[in-house]
Amino acid sequence: MRPELAVPPIYSPIPPAIHPSHPAINAQTTAWAEAIGIGSDELRDRLVQHDIGTFAARVLPDGREAVIGILSDFVLWLFGVDDGYCEEGELGRRPGALMAALQRLLRIAQNPEAPMLLDDPLAGGLRDLQRRISQHGSVGQTALWVNALREYFSTVVWEAEHRSTGTVPDLNDYTLMRLYDGATTVVLPLLEMGHGYVLQADERDQKPVRAAAEMASFIITWDNDLFSHHKESRGPGYYLNVVRVLEHEYQLSPSQALDLAIAQRDRVMRLFLRLHERLLPAASPQLRQYLHNLRTFIRGAQDWGISSVRYTTPEDPASLPTAFRETPTDTSDKPLDIPAIAWWWDLDLLAEPHLAGATQAAGSPPSPRQRTA
Repeated sequence: MRPELAVPPIYSPIPPAIHPSHPAINAQTTAWAEAIGIGSDELRDRLVQHDIGTFAARVLPDGREAVIGILSDFVLWLFGVDDGYCEEGELGRRPGALMAALQRLLRIAQNPEAPMLLDDPLAGGLRDLQRRISQHGSVGQTALWVNALREYFSTVVWEAEHRSTGTVPDLNDYTLMRLYDGATTVVLPLLEMGHGYVLQADERDQKPVRAAAEMASFIITWDNDLFSHHKESRGPGYYLNVVRVLEHEYQLSPSQALDLAIAQRDRVMRLFLRLHERLLPAASPQLRQYLHNLRTFIRGAQDWGISSVRYTTPEDPASLPTAFRETPTDTSDKPLDIPAIAWWWDLDLLAEPHLAGATQAAGSPPSPRQRTA
């Protein structure tokens, strides 16, 4: 058995927040999972103990309760796929068969009326989620969600290939795939729906905005790897985690790899905060809200990660922090030596064209948002 790693308090300058209806959202997700029949009885009983409604309420602490409920149900559904299909099921070691199964689910997300998988609880849950997302989001936002689901599916198949061969990817490939297989990008359209606005493509697709979203994904997934390392490494099967990747990449001890992973996420956190502040003055009200919720997404994942029984594993307690630190362990402004993301540091942020929208003082709260039709 691998030696236990004690995760120290990590750098988190973003303040915590939570929607006041989180107990009701948690209860609703438990009822939804039971009604849909997500996963086996054992898996479902485990998932509903993970306080997923609280996670969703932290991601959108000032959002619309109905959308927070969708997010909570969707995250539980994702765990049903990840735990049931990919990590614990036979498909997790058969990438071709897994791809076929996930493509069938993707067709349900695209066309829920398709007469397929009519007795499959995961498909039934996805039909319900697609219907609710379509009600609360625009056609374009629903399409963004489906496309992000496609990205997520493709990367978990990539992971299944490594699981089937017992191999460890290099750091660059792992970083690139982790931006998607952590399912962070699938949440991004729900950030907009949570406040009833549409972020226009000429803002969302600007390089600095795309970089900010990718940095948020990096921080969230690196943090998740830190918090989940105990659970994953103590299990009987194959696992893929940034600590293991860094050990393999640089021939490090587990504790050295842990320290390096923390330094990497600290450096990206500092870059994210600088970029966030530079984007705010020229941002539209919609972009300001989006950037605000990238921050709450990061902090919400951190608060949930150190408190959910999914990672604290009370039956074999993980050594996780109970608080956060105010200063980073790494204060360098140099790019990380990871080609897939090095371009984040290449952005000449001050020279970028002004983004569309009204200019506001950087410290002011988000303005009223444009509602979707």
